[in-house]
Order: sequence, then C-alpha cells, then structure tokens
Amino acid sequence: MEIPVFVLDAFTNVAFKGNPAAVCPLMQELDDSLYQKIAAEMNLSETAFITRTNPSDTFATGSKFHLRWFTPTTEVNLCGHATLASAAALFLFEKNINSTLMFETRSGLLAVTQQKDGYLMDFPLNPPTKQAAVGNNPVQDVVLSSVTKKLMIRLADSCDRSVLTNLKVDPVALLNADNSGRVKSLLITMKGSPESQPGYDFYSRVFAPWSGIPEDPVTGSAHTVLAAYWSKVLGKKIMTAYQCSSRGGKLELEVRDDGRVNISGKVTSILQGTIRL
Repeated sequence: MEIPVFVLDAFTNVAFKGNPAAVCPLMQELDDSLYQKIAAEMNLSETAFITRTNPSDTFATGSKFHLRWFTPTTEVNLCGHATLASAAALFLFEKNINSTLMFETRSGLLAVTQQKDGYLMDFPLNPPTKQAAVGNNPVQDVVLSSVTKKLMIRLADSCDRSVLTNLKVDPVALLNADNSGRVKSLLITMKGSPESQPGYDFYSRVFAPWSGIPEDPVTGSAHTVLAAYWSKVLGKKIMTAYQCSSRGGKLELEVRDDGRVNISGKVTSILQGTIRL
C-alpha cells in the first residue's frame, strides 16, 4: 500500500515557522491502529487523515470529506492547524476546484475557504467558565472549557511579554498535577499591545502533554477558547492573536453572533512524499 503524505506549516508564510502537520489523503479508511502508528511515525503534533464521503468524488472535485486527527499517542476531537493544512493540501496538491471545503469531524462540520491571501476556517466557539480568582500578580484569571478540556490561565496585564515567552513548563509536572481527565491542554495567555506594530490583541502558549504534545507551536483549537474569552474581555469581535512558541504563528479571528468563530491563517508547504506499507 502506498499513501501520499504532505507536511505543511500552518499559520505562517515562512518555512519552519507556524505549526507543522502531516496530511494523508486516503482512498479508503484504515484501521485505527494503523492511523495511530502512522501518526507516531510522523511524530508531529497532529497527523490528519482525509477520506472521501462520496466514493464517486475525487480529491480534486469533492467538496466534502471525512477528517480525523491523531497526535503521536491518541486521536483528538478538534485540531485547527491540521485542518488548515488539510485544506491547503487539497487546494495546492490535489488542485481541488471548489472555493470552500467541508470536513466531517468529531467536532461536527468544519469549513475552510480559500482566500486571496490564505485560508479562513469556520469553527465552533468554546467559551470557558471561571474556575478561580487567584490574585492579580502574576495570574489574573483561570477558566476552563469543559467541552475541549482546555484550562486557560491569564497572566496579569502588568506582565511583560517576555514573562510568557521565557516561561519554562515541565510536562511531567503537568501530568502529575492532573490525571482526572478534566484537563487535556493548558493555555497560558496575556493581553497584547494592539497599538504597537505589529499589533496583537493577545498572546498565548499551549501545552498538551496529556495528548503527547509537550508544547504545541500554534493551535487553532485553543483559539476557539481564547477568542471567546478575549472577545468578552476586550469587547471586540475581530482580533489578531500571536502564539509565542519558539516557532510562533499569527491568527486572525472573528467571533460571530451564531456561536462560531472564523480563524484565518496562511500555510507553507514543506514536504511531499509517499508512505509505503
């Protein structure tokens, strides 16, 4: 069996930045164990597997596909950067003729639209709820999204961005701190400086050792939570965010009145090859 594979850096227009994802378009479904083995072999935050919903479609003509995401250790319910990379792979390499692609996923129907300068994703919004108020310095707020199991910690506005970028997080300590299953990802965020150039409304970093990802470079699914939180705090529907990992990535966000969020970003293609089994 030969499986095509593409590696693309999402949320960036520069190679070796953003968040890399592997994308495998498949003519037929595989066993879950094989999906997991391939994802472990690729050893990226996520490997995406695309299959056709209509057998008469091709990857060039179809507008709706099944999409699943696997980390090196488990399948996840929602992944933004690998969805962005999947759509880009179909547009760039399969020459898909549609302007919008629909993906059937564990988190419902997700749409990705090709734009003049990047791609726009239509995702569910996941507002978090307050967990604790733990003082004003350095932590200002703690909230949890029970749907996505993402715990968000907001640093105090008095903190400099360097506090976030220089933060050292021990993945083993995180695993030991919570093994209840309530938390699958830790988001650390702080208010940005939209008045400076380049202006960002907020910054973040994301850690998910519970899913085999010590730090995720740029995380679309996390911004379904972050966008909901910061939109309320800042009183803004349209925001620009930057994830401050060592690779870094920029996301354009628009919180909609229908309980969903548009997430826009760019993609850079890195690798095209074949997996032989």
